[in-house]
Amino acid sequence: MEQKNELSSYLESASLFGLGILLFLFPIFVLTVTTDAYTLPKQILLGGITLLVILVFGIKSLLKGQVIIKRTPFDIPVLLLTAVVLISSILATNKADALISFVPFFFSVLAFFAIVNIAKDKSSSLILATSLVAGAVVVSVLEVLSFLKIHVLPFAFTRFQLFTPLGSLLDQVLYLVLLLPLIIYLASPVLKIRRGQRSNDAVSFEGGAEKSKNNAIAFAVCGIIIAIGLLTSSYLLFKTPSNAGGLLMLPYETGFQTGFAEISQDTGRVFQGFLFGSGYGTYITDFTRFKQPAYNDNANIWNLTFFRSSSLAMELLATTGILGVISLFFLLYKILKNRFVLSILFLASAVALLLPFSFSIIALFFILLGIASSIRASSSKSHTEGFSDVELELVALQKGLISFDAAPSRKKNAVLPAIILGLMIILVGLIGWFGGRYVVSDTIFQKSLVAASQNNGAVTYENQAKAISIFPYRDAYYRIFSQTNLAIANSIASQQPQGSSPSAQTQQTILTLIQQSINAGRTSLTYGPQTMLNWQNLSSVYRSLIGFGQNADQFSILAAQQAIALDPNNPQEYINLGGIYYQLGQWDNAIRQFQTAALLKRDLANAYYNLGHALQEKGDLNNALAQYQEVQRLVAQDKPNLDRINQEIAALQKQIAGGTQTEGPNPAAEGQDLNVNTPSSQLPPQDPPVKIPGPLEKPTPTPTPKEQ
Repeated sequence: MEQKNELSSYLESASLFGLGILLFLFPIFVLTVTTDAYTLPKQILLGGITLLVILVFGIKSLLKGQVIIKRTPFDIPVLLLTAVVLISSILATNKADALISFVPFFFSVLAFFAIVNIAKDKSSSLILATSLVAGAVVVSVLEVLSFLKIHVLPFAFTRFQLFTPLGSLLDQVLYLVLLLPLIIYLASPVLKIRRGQRSNDAVSFEGGAEKSKNNAIAFAVCGIIIAIGLLTSSYLLFKTPSNAGGLLMLPYETGFQTGFAEISQDTGRVFQGFLFGSGYGTYITDFTRFKQPAYNDNANIWNLTFFRSSSLAMELLATTGILGVISLFFLLYKILKNRFVLSILFLASAVALLLPFSFSIIALFFILLGIASSIRASSSKSHTEGFSDVELELVALQKGLISFDAAPSRKKNAVLPAIILGLMIILVGLIGWFGGRYVVSDTIFQKSLVAASQNNGAVTYENQAKAISIFPYRDAYYRIFSQTNLAIANSIASQQPQGSSPSAQTQQTILTLIQQSINAGRTSLTYGPQTMLNWQNLSSVYRSLIGFGQNADQFSILAAQQAIALDPNNPQEYINLGGIYYQLGQWDNAIRQFQTAALLKRDLANAYYNLGHALQEKGDLNNALAQYQEVQRLVAQDKPNLDRINQEIAALQKQIAGGTQTEGPNPAAEGQDLNVNTPSSQLPPQDPPVKIPGPLEKPTPTPTPKEQ
């Protein structure tokens, strides 16, 4: 028995140490081996440690023969919010994206319960609070050094003034701001702002008055460092243009409009959308489907796609529906009722209603809630506020299956602890299996991107295929893989001497690559049917095959029309469709699409430029000239494009006056905005064209070419 107690005590200390490491490293943990250097590493860290902690909790309960948990007033609201987020993910049309997004959210919730159940006294709470603050201090020091152009980290991507280990200046500002109430509370003895017995109970840590004062002084110094880092971050955030890493947010009117449109206008799933939204983590589909034409009037952001809404509340409205918002407000109401917890989380609660929350900020919210709850649970008045230790026990079925005994008994029974440990092992095993494959595939895919940047097609192809085989549920993998196959096929075809016929093996390799490109593009629709980018990508694949594959032109048009249906107020989508018609010589259809693009954004020079060329090809030279003159007005401050359009106007005027026929338009120089919409690549025509599958046919596996 004594050995079990010693082992249990060791496990508790190890869990506390693990959580301390987590809270310290969380804001500064970055990796270069993943496709996202900032967010995914933090998700790996949070998930790995919290899963280990709950597994250790199960082992410790088995050793003790008791399952004792800490009850807080926030358990039910947190569990309710988690349940709604999970249900919305299961019911989502883009189910894979939603479930992948749910897992990190679940890790954040686990962090709350882990902190509450591991930090059972004031000293433990102080250790975790110290770790959290220390991590923020490191972030602040790195920010100040970066601002002074002193780069101490050995990674190339960190060597610029706007670098932040949290991924964005807005997230860094929010992270530091939300910590201020906790720091002020911890430094309150030296600041002499404590009032009332309630605060005395909560603030007075073990070790005597002198030690408490020293701790408070240390926290006050940390607070000063964090304040300096916060001021520096805020300065850069508001000074830097939004297109260079400064403050960039979705306008509130668009956030409101897309959120309410999702819960009321989602055709075919109105009731489901009203209750549970589009699915947690899928705001991008709500944004593209429901943003209004007025959004295009904003010159700074009209061409940007937002993955997050204007605030956490508005994002939950769109992605988790009315029930998600109600669950959030229920949690905030519970926080509001507890004066001490509110003093730590009042900024976090307010910001949730006003600003967007990234994964890092959501995790910080639950971490702060856990620390505030653990501190308050150690105070003398905790029982009157709903904090208590409860023991789970198996009881007779007529009384229910499990009872919650507020006064833990001394009787030990290993049955329930064993059951709970078994369930924890299953949970950790499932998440570990799929999460591990997700991470491994991501690192391999990152290798493919590095190889692509080095123009190593064989390694790029091999790693992307391997990543997909390990974790075949990410639509972005398939989008990129489809373009990789197409690029390799185009490269092989372009290497053939002009006028010669490729060998049978080369022809088979090209055909196999084309088939794989189409299949990958269509498979992306399986996992993200409402993601406009998937349809846009598939349209571009088919467009590159016009003349090479049977019905490629019709398939390209069909996919482009579906992209428009999912992003109906994006003028660029109409330019893309118009470009297909232009390529096919269907001038009237092209003109209609370019006109629609110009109506959606009346200052989009490239829409008028394409419209002018379509009119010119049709022979309507005077109207073409009018469009060019409109372009001339719109690019008056852009000398390269102004010189370009002036030359084309002069040539067209000469043609109208009866001069020689002008040549077709040359592609715009790299970096310029004016260009006639053309495919990114084009395979040589085949006679007869090769039979290819359509966008709505079920994807079929194809053999992997042995040589590229």
